[in-house]
Amino acid sequence: MIGLAFALAAGQAAAPDYARDVTWLCRPGRADACAAGQDVTSIAANGRRKVERFRAARAPQYDCFYVYPTVSLDTGGNSDLVIGDEERRVAALQAARFAATCRVFAPMYRQVTLTALRTAMTGGANPGDGALALADVTAAWRDYLARDNGGRGVVLIGHSQGARLLKELLAREIEPVAAVRRNIVSAMLIGTNVLVPQGSDVGGDLKRMPLCRTGDQYGCVVSYVSFRADAPPPEPSRFGRSTTPGMTVACTNPAALNGGRGAADAIFPAAGLGATSTPFAPWTGDGAATATPFVRVPGLIATECVARGGASYLAVTVNANGADPRADTIGGDVSANGRVLRDWGLHLVDMPVVMGDLVALAERQAAAWRGTPLPKSRTRPAR
Repeated sequence: MIGLAFALAAGQAAAPDYARDVTWLCRPGRADACAAGQDVTSIAANGRRKVERFRAARAPQYDCFYVYPTVSLDTGGNSDLVIGDEERRVAALQAARFAATCRVFAPMYRQVTLTALRTAMTGGANPGDGALALADVTAAWRDYLARDNGGRGVVLIGHSQGARLLKELLAREIEPVAAVRRNIVSAMLIGTNVLVPQGSDVGGDLKRMPLCRTGDQYGCVVSYVSFRADAPPPEPSRFGRSTTPGMTVACTNPAALNGGRGAADAIFPAAGLGATSTPFAPWTGDGAATATPFVRVPGLIATECVARGGASYLAVTVNANGADPRADTIGGDVSANGRVLRDWGLHLVDMPVVMGDLVALAERQAAAWRGTPLPKSRTRPAR
């Protein structure tokens, strides 16, 4: 189970040697992608700004195992293992903030590339090999268990392709083995469809781990796909709709696990997300520059799990107020040639819309797993 070697199908390339640090995008104690600056400028509804300095935990008591989404610009169907700017950027956006409370491990893996995805989206045969990507992530997980875990609690974190691979890893390697499963604090499988039976929190893609419904619950799954509240998943849609009879797409709202609408602790990249995203407007009407890499916008974003019209998704509402100086909209829709791809929803900001909530939830769940719940001053009130 925890050997370093991973037996692959005949003809498939051998798994990387994850005993070598070079095969990891992030490991504790290194100045790598997960040590990137995370300072935040908090912009209140009245436009007042406050810089919040980020500090990584000195002695984190649990681990995070992160698998990044489809970002590789390599030209083949599967990426190489050379760390590029795109892998560094997404780790800084999605994983580095968790270093405030956990040790972060993130393997490089031969993912199906953006090149392959674009080929498939334009009607061509996808040249990527998903089995190769899964084999790499599995080998990395086994190496982590053998060398680093030592019985510590671990939060699994993945987005998009990374979440899909972690879902497979859970089903094949973790759920069937009680000794491994008991160390899973939670699995944050974000931006991929995780199927559960209608009206149930357990079953479907995963057989033993239920959806998380309280902040002190552990050994459970956080999963959602996000769409603007006024632009739900179309029919058909890439995300948010199940084609399997009796199954629905899981939705857990990190800002309100108990249900209903929650005021989300959104933390966005101050400069936006690049060419594939609809642009972000200036954060305040005066166009003032932001000196930190991230922006927090208290009260601007609300999120709610919605099941309607055969779709299940995290509905994101922007609480626009034309009378205050703050931005009245956000970017984050996937766009191509100037056209918004509605079936992708707010895929590019699946994590930023609730980033503060995700980090706080991981810390709270890990404390509950250890049997030492956090002081009330460190937790958000249950809603």
